[in-house]
Amino acid sequence: MNPIEKALKEGRKTLSEYESKLILKEYSIPTVEEILIRRKEELSDALEKIGYPAVIKGCSSEITHKTEHGLIFTDIRNIEEAEEAFDQIYEKIKGIEDMGILVQKMVQGKRELMVGMIRDEQFGPSVIFGLGGIFTEILRDFSFRIAPLSKKDAISMIDEIEAKGILGPVRGMPEVDIDELSEIIVKVGRIGIENEAIKEIDVNPIIISGSKPIAVDALIVLR
Repeated sequence: MNPIEKALKEGRKTLSEYESKLILKEYSIPTVEEILIRRKEELSDALEKIGYPAVIKGCSSEITHKTEHGLIFTDIRNIEEAEEAFDQIYEKIKGIEDMGILVQKMVQGKRELMVGMIRDEQFGPSVIFGLGGIFTEILRDFSFRIAPLSKKDAISMIDEIEAKGILGPVRGMPEVDIDELSEIIVKVGRIGIENEAIKEIDVNPIIISGSKPIAVDALIVLR
């Protein structure tokens, strides 16, 4: 049973971050390396596989704004820091039925983007691309297209945002891999087209690591 079927069977309207990224992986969208754990005893093994620096997050279909609730700890450098982060997160979410804790590889990169999908009642799945991170809603630098999208459509969307200059070689950072970024935009549109149960997709942030875009967080909302 895939995450969408499982959520609908359980009467849920939202997938957890982990479940959302399982859907992205089905479409070969590059995502951060991560392990979902439930118990503190699993933490050491997870970190051994992921490596340092790491990110530790609370994970549940009921959690949509992790930053505001203090459920994200970044730049974890050793097991002591990891255990302290685990304890603080666990205390806040231990009563949630599907709670888990994500141990993620920390993706290094200063440029953050987002790709999303909204199912419009008239036009169907509409894809959004723009600046990502915690200031997405404030900066509101976006472009839109109705799915399905061609590669040409996606590249045009990338070219339309006002901050497109950050995608080139800037301040010692390499030019963003536009081919791979445009593929992500096309694939998010495909997810909307091929999964009628999905109402919204929010892949934010997509961090540019070197030249490569990597989806670090994601949220899928069902109809």
